[in-house]
Amino acid sequence: MDTVGGQGAAAESGAVEIRDASLTAFYKSMTGPERHTFWACTAGWCLDGMDFMIYPLVIGTIISLWKVDPGTAGLAATVTLLASALGGWIAGFVADRIGRVLTLQITILWFSFFSLLCAFVQNFEQLLVARAILGLGFGGEWAAGAVLIGETIRAEYRGRAVGSVQSGWAVGWGLAVLSQAILFSLLPPESAWRWMFAVGALPALLVFYLRRHVKEPEVAARTRAAAVAAGDRPKIWEIFSGPILGTTLLASLAAAGCQGGYYAITTWVPRFLTTERHLSIVSSTGYLAALIVGSFTGYLVGAWLADRLGRRPLFLIFSVGAIAVIVAYTQLPLSNGILWVLGFPLGFFASGYFSGMGAFLTELYPTRLRGSGQGFCYNFGRGVGALFPALVGYLSERVGLASAIALFAAVAYGMFFLAAFALPETRGRVLHADT
Repeated sequence: MDTVGGQGAAAESGAVEIRDASLTAFYKSMTGPERHTFWACTAGWCLDGMDFMIYPLVIGTIISLWKVDPGTAGLAATVTLLASALGGWIAGFVADRIGRVLTLQITILWFSFFSLLCAFVQNFEQLLVARAILGLGFGGEWAAGAVLIGETIRAEYRGRAVGSVQSGWAVGWGLAVLSQAILFSLLPPESAWRWMFAVGALPALLVFYLRRHVKEPEVAARTRAAAVAAGDRPKIWEIFSGPILGTTLLASLAAAGCQGGYYAITTWVPRFLTTERHLSIVSSTGYLAALIVGSFTGYLVGAWLADRLGRRPLFLIFSVGAIAVIVAYTQLPLSNGILWVLGFPLGFFASGYFSGMGAFLTELYPTRLRGSGQGFCYNFGRGVGALFPALVGYLSERVGLASAIALFAAVAYGMFFLAAFALPETRGRVLHADT
């Protein structure tokens, strides 16, 4: 059975030394099944990121076409994330009962279908409902995929492998921005935004690859078989009992802080550039490109640091860096040229810490509860973080958009710093089957 570690964490016994600390060491030593799982999860997270980032990119068009105020427009992002919190918890629990791979397939088909449905809505109320239902699959995809890759990769490479998968989000973000630049150049805004949502249905194609090439992790399959044989299936409330409760509370707080800051920035920076910096949608593409390149670099560096320094040092360094850069980006009287340069460190610090989150949450829980624990904590963070886009939108009407972004981002990253400081280090922890 899995043992319980410090700070109330349900830790897997044993740890391994990180022998080769280079970023690409994990990939060079992968087996065929590991590589299939790696690329499937990377593609899934890439397309997940593309799908989610479509709405922030068309939010200005929605505001103009349907005459909604910024707070109400931000509400659509909020309800998507709130629904994803519930979807992630449910998917994590389901993954512990029916398997990681099957759950991943179901969630991808779910959010792909409802992204396509968003292209056909006739008013903001219909869009709000469609985005909320889409959120169930959006949250579930991360819960199933993060556990799948975390259990497939060996302990000494887990931080870099899972972190590199996380970098797929920046690629997806880039694809969304590229789609925006192309579609809004070729089509009028009244129809371009609909085609953006139609592009968000592409992740459905990934299911064919999953069915053919990706297998269930052995550690999860053995644990689930043993639980069925013993009649001891995991219960959805089990992560809130005994010594595991403390881990669940702190990990949920950390996830809320890191995601609240990220969503406050990424939901509203495109709008900040077009309103307060007076850039057109197409001309703002270069500024978003700097942010995305910084984000992608941050994911890769964060993946390397997660194994090199540990999960907690990564979180502490990047949370402080994110606060410093977002305050400078929004509050200092900078020229547009300097703002473009500052986009790189903003993307770097506001994204790179995510590279450690998947591996960290995987290592905090025993195998029989890993999907439930990881799915709940990360997606509880999404639920709380979901409030930030709407709150930024409402507050912006009183203090201005730049100040609202800076305030909520600083509060969120401060919360992330404190929670990460209180949690244990898990680098190199070996995962075992509950038998």
